[in-house]
Amino acid sequence: MTNAQIAEALEELAVLYQLDGADQYRVLAYTNSARTIKSEGRSVEEMAKNGTITELPGVGKTLEEKIVALVETGEIPAAAKLKEKIPVGLLEISRIPGLGPKTVRRLHDELDVTGPEDLRAAAEAQKVRGLKGLGPKVEEKILAGLDRLEAEPEGPARLRLDEIRPIAEELVAALRADPNCDKAEIAGSVRRWTETCKDVDLIATSPSPKELATAAASYELIAEAGKPSDKGVKLTTNSGIGVDLRIVAPEAFGNLLQHFSGSGAHNAELRERAVAQGLHVSENGIKDDNDTSRGAGETESFGTEQEVYARLGYQYIAPELRENRGELDAAAKGELPDLIERSQIKGDLHSHTTLSDGVATLEEMAAAAEALGYEYLAITDHSESHGFGNNVAADRLWQRIEEISEFNHEKHGIRLLSGSEVNIHPDGSVDYEDDLLEALDWVIASIHTSFSEDEKKNTDRMIAAIENPLVDCIGHPTGRLINQRDPYPLNIERVIAAAIEHDTMIEINSNPRRRDLNEIHARMAAEAGVRIVINTDAHRPETLDFIEYGIATARRAWITADQVMNTRSWWK
Repeated sequence: MTNAQIAEALEELAVLYQLDGADQYRVLAYTNSARTIKSEGRSVEEMAKNGTITELPGVGKTLEEKIVALVETGEIPAAAKLKEKIPVGLLEISRIPGLGPKTVRRLHDELDVTGPEDLRAAAEAQKVRGLKGLGPKVEEKILAGLDRLEAEPEGPARLRLDEIRPIAEELVAALRADPNCDKAEIAGSVRRWTETCKDVDLIATSPSPKELATAAASYELIAEAGKPSDKGVKLTTNSGIGVDLRIVAPEAFGNLLQHFSGSGAHNAELRERAVAQGLHVSENGIKDDNDTSRGAGETESFGTEQEVYARLGYQYIAPELRENRGELDAAAKGELPDLIERSQIKGDLHSHTTLSDGVATLEEMAAAAEALGYEYLAITDHSESHGFGNNVAADRLWQRIEEISEFNHEKHGIRLLSGSEVNIHPDGSVDYEDDLLEALDWVIASIHTSFSEDEKKNTDRMIAAIENPLVDCIGHPTGRLINQRDPYPLNIERVIAAAIEHDTMIEINSNPRRRDLNEIHARMAAEAGVRIVINTDAHRPETLDFIEYGIATARRAWITADQVMNTRSWWK
């Protein structure tokens, strides 16, 4: 049983508990454990069998018993009991983006919905809009979601980058440590830091290529392997992720790495332009029709990508830019931007503590940010109308301002900023009276509720918040969750224009589930002159490291350090 299958069973159990009305802490325990297991490189099945599974974060004895039962019998007893009283079709429709288990339970209780067919019939008969809090737009989304379920019955074909990149990094580290390996790199969409990926591409050089391929097939992370050869091997990880390892001679490493780093559109344009120069580009090298000094069909090979691009007349193009979005024209003129680097970030302006829905204290978050070398960290717990529990009432936020002031008067290597992530109401107003907002160092405003409005209402709502002089920044502007929830309708051009007019910043949210603004909208905003901030929205110390995903989105958006405000000191 793969890690992905074990994780899926735990995610199913979490949904069953939600449908049964269990408390959120039990549900979170299973969803967090599923996330841990999905990203674990070792075989969790083997860990369950040899009694070491409690080494995984968040996996205690109770969860160990459930996983052991799953591995031994193919089923979790608690899930089996819940399925006896909860129609299995409700699990399927709970996969529809934006249709949470509580709403699914209401559809069952009030409309006798037991699965996709019942739900489609109810939506087409316009019965869903009759339920309190739902309406015609919810019916439209349900029907669209049902269509998507039919088109992708097994779920999305591509995984989020954070679900696949850690595995790629473990594998390339294992290759580099292998005595048969000279050099190894990640290629493909993982190297380009795309939002989602289908599989992992690895490129390596070796004096004994077949021996390296054979060794890779036996790595602890690997569940299945094809037949190793001196050109590489195809692998499947314990998480069910496909891996294509290609091994090449050192002198052609640059050609193969460039080719398999893609994207397909970038490579196709590169080849087409090369042909116009009498050059032919492939994974094997470059052939020049005009070079009579070489034998027929002989190609030039290059050990680095820099040499490949230089031979074709281009400035080196960073992997994140290789999407055929104008990078070849810019590279031919030597005008590619100096992309932002993670090391240039001086602080994070969006984080949460136990005061709202975070899992760490103010001091713990500060220590983690200081360990990253940050100069400042904004504490932005959710405001009082957030709607998901653990909201911060006004009097408690006044106390938090004092706590942060006291912290800053002590000797610490980091400055904390008193802030809030205030909810944007449907009319565009935000939480708290003006005197409290004025007392904060930083106010980031986000939409957390009422996603089903039309484009004009959502846009007007956000612009009203942008026009508020006490709002510094808009957080995760389109509300999307990758592979889980579509963006709500929004006229991003109007939002960008308003942000420029009122000098309101816009966030690239680094959480790999969000990466919102996306790279297309982020490029539009930055080129128009919007001041960008890159934040993590961290709810625990370790997720401050999510900044790398926001940096990746910014780089894919052609953004430089000068366009990102938190590359500057707080005073600037």
